Amino acid sequence: MEQKKILYISQEVFPYLPETPISTISRNLPQAIQERGHEIRTFMPKYGVINERRNQLHEVIRLSGMNLIIDDTDHSLIIKVASIQSARMQVYFIDNEDFFQNRGALVDKNGEEYDDNDERSIFFIRGVMETIKKLRWIPDIIHCHGWFTAVAPFYIKKGYSEDPCFKNSKVVYSIYDETFLKPFRKGFPQKLRFDTIGDPEIAEISKREPIDFVELTKIAVDYSDGVIQGSRQIDRSISEYIGEKNINFLDYEEDFDKNVERIENFYEKILS
Repeated sequence: MEQKKILYISQEVFPYLPETPISTISRNLPQAIQERGHEIRTFMPKYGVINERRNQLHEVIRLSGMNLIIDDTDHSLIIKVASIQSARMQVYFIDNEDFFQNRGALVDKNGEEYDDNDERSIFFIRGVMETIKKLRWIPDIIHCHGWFTAVAPFYIKKGYSEDPCFKNSKVVYSIYDETFLKPFRKGFPQKLRFDTIGDPEIAEISKREPIDFVELTKIAVDYSDGVIQGSRQIDRSISEYIGEKNINFLDYEEDFDKNVERIENFYEKILS
């Protein structure tokens, strides 16, 4: 496979958050793909529980400062970056005072899911998109990990479909056996609105309410070019839905080295 540009968007990356199936693959897969001769970028949210000093995060002033409007409210976009020296790999962080600073990852200190996880997810994904535009870096593949990234395929295929940075990008979505318990609040589709997403696109998503984990995953599948099973077991209704959609699909592989080769070949298949 000739050199490609691959953007990784993940809800969690080790060592910035504890080891989980998502954080581990989001740490190791980009490095392995980079070592195979490809150019990569990796993004995750800058949750308040991430220690900036210990992990040597610093703000990228030239990329920060933009405001994103979500549900008629302005939110300032802050971009930070850190390096995983052993991997020769940088990780970009999407930060914001309202959504991430002084807060946990997806749950609060009592283990309760945040009520505004829907808006936090939207801000994260739009922040990634706008940062990529500022970098003027055109990804061939955009590989998303975890439900917190599930709106990315919709935004790429609907909101940014004519943008020079994304109009030819292919989207891969990895599905894991993690979930969330609180369905998104009513009115979530309206919060997706911005310059290039209006009534027709909002109406499509509104048909799916209430948006729980399964419905959100199905939306991600609908707008992806390929789906990867990231866990040994995933929700049966999601598996059946993938089969019905007849989408490019890569099943689970436990062996990491084999998996890397299979994923690289999967990218090539989707791009061909």
